[in-house]
Amino acid sequence: MAIWLTGCGAIVVIAYLLGSFPTGYIAVKQLKGIDIREVGSGSTGATNVLRTLGKGPGALVLVLDSLKGVLAIALVYWLFNFAPSQNFIPSTVDAQVWQPWLVTIVGLAAILGHSKSIFLGFTGGKSVAISLGILLAMSWQVGLATAGVFAVVVAISRLVSLSSIAGAITVSIFMILLHQPLPYVLFGIAGGLYVILRHRTNIERLLAGTEPKIGQNVETPEQIG
Repeated sequence: MAIWLTGCGAIVVIAYLLGSFPTGYIAVKQLKGIDIREVGSGSTGATNVLRTLGKGPGALVLVLDSLKGVLAIALVYWLFNFAPSQNFIPSTVDAQVWQPWLVTIVGLAAILGHSKSIFLGFTGGKSVAISLGILLAMSWQVGLATAGVFAVVVAISRLVSLSSIAGAITVSIFMILLHQPLPYVLFGIAGGLYVILRHRTNIERLLAGTEPKIGQNVETPEQIG
């Protein structure tokens, strides 16, 4: 049991470190020589990279941040495929029960890492892209449905923040409608609330009617989230 718990703990730590890898920060630093935390929203996420460097780098960071989430969950699947052959799973452990819970914990660790990166003094992004990757690896149906909500809202409103919040609100609904395990439903609730919390300054600007739309450039952290 000790070896098994150590392995589970190691996967959680690795997931946090994966989430912490500062993709957006590195991209902007390498391509423009500036600290992305000092421009736009101060966020290291894909939206701020888009506004700082343009569509290409923004899309690249979006994909890479999503892949961080996919990889974090893939580590759990690998563990549950590898452990039985090495006799790491104790006979008292029901893998079908443990796997969804570990996936949930690992997903939350990756989200936390992305927004509170150990490599950037516990600063980071708003965990939208990495959450999408986690959802796609967790349940591709839920991931696509949530991405669909995001796409529809952003097409209508041209507001990335509003679209992110809409996706965060609906993800737990999709988890329930698509009959996902309880741990995944709880992930949808906890992860969704966390993403909304990360957008609290955006919500203030949305209510005030001052939230910038796609295509509007910003220069200071106070202007856009």
